[in-house]
Amino acid sequence: MSEKDTDPVAEQQSAAKKGFSLRGSLVLVALGVVFGDIGTSPLYALRECFSPENGLAVTRDNVLGVVSLVFWSLVLVVFAKYVLLVLRADNRGEGGILSLITLVGQGKERGSKGYGALIVLGMLGAALLYGDSVITPAISVLSAIEGLNVATNQAQEYVIPFTVVVLLCLFLLQRRGTAAVGSLFGPVILVWFATIAVLGMRAIVSHPAVLQAVLPSYAIAFFLENGRHGFWILGFVFLALTGAEMLYADLGHFGTAPITRAWLFIVFPALLLNYFGQGAYLLANPAGVENLFYRLAPSWMLYPLVILATMATVVASQAVISGAFSMARQAMQLGFWPRMQVIHTSSSKMGQVYLPFVNWALLVGTVVLVLAFRKSGNLASAYGIAVSTQMLITTGLIAVIIRKIWKIESSLIFLVPLLFMVVDLAFFGSNVIKIFKGGWIVLLVAGALFIMMATWRKGRALLAGQAADDAIGVEAFIADVNKRKPIRVPGIAVFFSSDPSGTPRALLHNYKHNTVIHDRNVILSVRTEEHPFVSIADRLQIENLGSGFYRAIVRYGFSETPDVPAALKLAPESEIKFEPIQTTFFLGRESLVFTRRRTMASWRKSLFGHMSRNALDATRFFQLPVNRVVELGLQVEL
Repeated sequence: MSEKDTDPVAEQQSAAKKGFSLRGSLVLVALGVVFGDIGTSPLYALRECFSPENGLAVTRDNVLGVVSLVFWSLVLVVFAKYVLLVLRADNRGEGGILSLITLVGQGKERGSKGYGALIVLGMLGAALLYGDSVITPAISVLSAIEGLNVATNQAQEYVIPFTVVVLLCLFLLQRRGTAAVGSLFGPVILVWFATIAVLGMRAIVSHPAVLQAVLPSYAIAFFLENGRHGFWILGFVFLALTGAEMLYADLGHFGTAPITRAWLFIVFPALLLNYFGQGAYLLANPAGVENLFYRLAPSWMLYPLVILATMATVVASQAVISGAFSMARQAMQLGFWPRMQVIHTSSSKMGQVYLPFVNWALLVGTVVLVLAFRKSGNLASAYGIAVSTQMLITTGLIAVIIRKIWKIESSLIFLVPLLFMVVDLAFFGSNVIKIFKGGWIVLLVAGALFIMMATWRKGRALLAGQAADDAIGVEAFIADVNKRKPIRVPGIAVFFSSDPSGTPRALLHNYKHNTVIHDRNVILSVRTEEHPFVSIADRLQIENLGSGFYRAIVRYGFSETPDVPAALKLAPESEIKFEPIQTTFFLGRESLVFTRRRTMASWRKSLFGHMSRNALDATRFFQLPVNRVVELGLQVEL
């Protein structure tokens, strides 16, 4: 479908106006993609709080205190912060930390201190999400399959192999796309939430005293009684919240309404019933901490429950995987990451993409973690640091949005982000303590990715600055062409340039060695705007410079994939008519030459060179016709 036939902004608006008949199906698909992570937290969250390794006695006051902490954490962080506030801070329908960063950064000058700080936060948030994306499938699937140990004593040696097989199947399934996966997983996760709700309800009916935990006094009393140890346990209470950031990261896939409805009417009630049910079981059976979740089920149900839990944890992994795909595409468009192959898996929903490189990298990282840690309890200590840091960043950005974007002047409204900041700082502090217990793994992954993104952005900025310094103005080049009157050949030549005011190196190279100029020459710049989509009306700007030269600027949102030939067809025929058979695209194939200039450390230069060599070529990224592309070798010093 050409860009003349579809407008991403208009398509997004019309989708929001569709009838009620589609809303139920969207809620179901959203269940299968967005809520799997937080929906499977009952498998391990409360169990880890009372794990013998963490030294918290299973007393009545401690059980009610921990359940109260879980309840108020879900209310304050997920419901109040994310559902009621953060989901409203969308960037033209798109969510995620990078979307939030660009929304806050609108109006700031590039190169300013404020803009630079936002860029650093954006790269840090993206790196942390990838760290979370590696550990979530590992802990989720492993904790589900460990339920076999409750059903039989013979299952221990099969837990790791089964986990690896399930993970392989999950990542192989990604190529089918978010819509297909969500449609498949939606009914599964719906059954999961219904099941955990019923299991929790059974236990609550037997021991209704656990309902007292809704009173915040029990959470306060827990800290007063346990002191510093209680703060340590808070890091495991946080496991009940992992996955909350996916509500915002996957916003572009489904929109606010389906996510909100799914949370209010299905996810939130089911989670509360199960956590309170687990608390009720512990009040009656203090020794039943190990595999606590499975203790709620009757013996005949254990094998079916393990199968259902495994399927649900596959759904949990899907939430972070789809979020990682969206984040990777945004990072590419914003210049944080080299070009990679992006496959659109839906013809009706623009946000649904599949990135093969990201998919296989996550698979390798996840399997390595499973083989290294071997138990979900061991992974629990590594889980949370990345998510809590990202939540802290989100709260700070929301505070800026309230003041700068929404322009709410009331001083009382700032008590809201202040409250969230206090809660986030508490969770962040409790998770920092766990760094030496395994949290360093996630920080290592996130740190490596941050360095790679910072190196890529720095390297591209240096090359762009060097090109700008060496560039010859377009007007001066046109004047020289008019003076020398070289041979003109028929057709249209398109030369890519990051600076529309300068003469592209490929144009100079072609003119110098071939001593010919095409009848019509287009200096083309592709720009990524700080919002997710650009309307067709604003896609192409073209200017006639005279003497057969044109300046064209093609604009895309950070959630769009460029299609340059389709964009050029939008040019008015009164200016220039692009015919595929008459158009040749000239690209500069850069060959980096490392010098002793101290622009970057030598190891960063080597890293940048490796990333450049392995980036997707411009022909495929801009969807250029292969038989109409000419590449000119250029040496660039760094």
